[in-house]
Amino acid sequence: MIDLSNICKSYRTRNGINQVLNNVNLKIEQGMNLGILGLNGSGKSTLIRIIGGAELADSGEVRRTSTVSWPVGFSGCFNGSLTGKENLRFVSRIYGADIGEVSDFVADFSELGEYMDMPVKTYSSGMRSKLAFGLSLAIGFDFYLVDEAFSVGDATFKQKAQQVLKERIKDSSLVFVSHSPSSIKAHCNCGAVLNKGKLLFYPNLTEALDHYKEICNERKQ
Repeated sequence: MIDLSNICKSYRTRNGINQVLNNVNLKIEQGMNLGILGLNGSGKSTLIRIIGGAELADSGEVRRTSTVSWPVGFSGCFNGSLTGKENLRFVSRIYGADIGEVSDFVADFSELGEYMDMPVKTYSSGMRSKLAFGLSLAIGFDFYLVDEAFSVGDATFKQKAQQVLKERIKDSSLVFVSHSPSSIKAHCNCGAVLNKGKLLFYPNLTEALDHYKEICNERKQ
């Protein structure tokens, strides 16, 4: 379970304080594949980083009783001076994962070939993303966190990545943030809408999609 209680988060901008999360409360149980919808800039990525522990809230509490991934495809954890394989070994030790199994999975999945033995600082952004996405899925978690920006590589690689993700969530749960209703419908069975700092949860995904559609229509007017 992931339990968010009275989460608040603000950023200082040129125009003053921008509060992206205002007393957000949400309980995510195992078995839920939750899609969080929101317009660009609404705070979706901030919320998923807070859920995973990569960023702290200004106030409120996040309680986790299950294992939770970092945002799938996030490459900010890599040491650029280490090779791809060395980074995999380091992360595997932290999470108590089998180094051989993780390395074999990522090498096959990422299609990086000889670059696995080269420093990550020599990688292109796409190569770093492939390494990160493979590592994210190589380690078993109760909850996988996915930002809409997870799609990397060409069409064939994207299709493979989505297929592996679907396999993983047969035994795990998903928290997926996106501004795309079609992406949410493809992966989720319940939804929430983030708008103007407030988060509304809907057990019925269709109701969440309808609410989000109203917000999009209002923005166009």
